[in-house]
Amino acid sequence: MLRDQRGNRGGSRDQRTNRRIRAREVRVVGSDGSQLGVMPLEAALDKARSEGLDLVEVSPMAQPPVCKIMDYGKFKYEEKKKAAEAKRAQLIVHLKEVKLRPKTEEHDYEFKVRNTRRFIEEGNKAKVVIQFRGREITHKEQGTAILDDVAKDLKEVAVVEQAPRMEGRLMFMILAPTPKIAQRAREQARAAAGPKRPSTTPSSPEKAAAPATGSATEEGASPAAPPPADPTGPTP
Repeated sequence: MLRDQRGNRGGSRDQRTNRRIRAREVRVVGSDGSQLGVMPLEAALDKARSEGLDLVEVSPMAQPPVCKIMDYGKFKYEEKKKAAEAKRAQLIVHLKEVKLRPKTEEHDYEFKVRNTRRFIEEGNKAKVVIQFRGREITHKEQGTAILDDVAKDLKEVAVVEQAPRMEGRLMFMILAPTPKIAQRAREQARAAAGPKRPSTTPSSPEKAAAPATGSATEEGASPAAPPPADPTGPTP
């Protein structure tokens, strides 16, 4: 598996491996983690070649540089796999816009607040918007009161990240999960992205109970009786 990797100075930040290692002497760590001591680079390469593995420079700033004997292709694969799992475990935060009116009906208000609560409990943020139409803009205090009610009704799961402000004919505020809710959402995301155990398929009971083929009889069963002898004897 030893590969002659020469050149390749095009900005790659991977560890130096095999012939790309420049030091004359290196401190070698074996494939089993054992300390093999300081040896010439050629001797270290021979050691890695004898095991069918790579010599990888893991601490280039040490004196002398520390190299480890390993399967570099497998090492990079495992690193990529761990990075993908960590990325899946990251919590992606969405911003949901919830629109209300100064004259929103009570049942409509409760419905939207309930949905906003569920969305925030998932670790997301909510932008609560009050839309003013016509002369409603002259009663901004109604919009402020509604936003205050929303913040109070969701205080168990949300904090006001951005206080109410006007933008044209819209008044809005932004709610974010409380630290406790955000932590719980991150833990749930990590649990959902965890590795799944492969399911073991039990052996079929029908196959296990199938009798053996051949002339052998079943255990515990009596062998078949031989046919009765002819009393008259053989016919001359």
